[in-house]
Amino acid sequence: MRRLLTLSLLLLFSADSFAQNYQATIIKSPNAIPPEDNRLKIFLGGSIDMGKSENWQARIEKQLSNYNVVVLNPRREDWNSEWKPISTNKNFRKQVEWELSALEASDIIVMYFAPGSQSPISLLEFGLYAKTDKLIVLCPDGFWRKGNVEIVSEKYNVPTVNTFNELIVELKKLL
Repeated sequence: MRRLLTLSLLLLFSADSFAQNYQATIIKSPNAIPPEDNRLKIFLGGSIDMGKSENWQARIEKQLSNYNVVVLNPRREDWNSEWKPISTNKNFRKQVEWELSALEASDIIVMYFAPGSQSPISLLEFGLYAKTDKLIVLCPDGFWRKGNVEIVSEKYNVPTVNTFNELIVELKKLL
C-alpha cells in the first residue's frame, strides 16, 4: 500500500511538472528586441495615427498573454506628437529604425487598417511584406483604401479578415 501511495504521489507531482504556464513577453518601442529569444515573434503593425487610434494592440496583447510568444508593439508610451517626422530627428529616427528591425525579426506581422484612418506608414509596411508569408491583415469596411489592400492581399495570398474576432482566430491558428 505504501508503495502504491508513493507511486501515486510521484505521478501526481510529475504531471504537475509537465504543465506549461506560458506568458507572452511584450516588447514596446524603443526597448531592445532580444536576438537570443527564439520564441515566435509577432509584430503589431497598423493604425496608430500618432496615438489617436484605438489601442487595438492592447487587445491583442491580452489575447496572447498565455502564449509562449514575443509580441513586438510599436506603440510608444512616451510618443511626442511634436517630434518632426524627419530623418535628422533622433527620436523619430529611433522609432522608424526600431520598427524596421522589429518587422525583420518577426515571424508573423499583424497589420490592422482602422476604419476612418489613412495609415500611410502601415500601407508602406504592408507593401514591403506582402510577398513574405508573414502577414495577416485586418481591414474592415471603412478603411479608405480597402480595395487596394484586398487586391494586393489576393495577388500575394495574404490572409485578410474583416473583424477583430476573425483576426484572433486566424492568429491563434498560427501559434
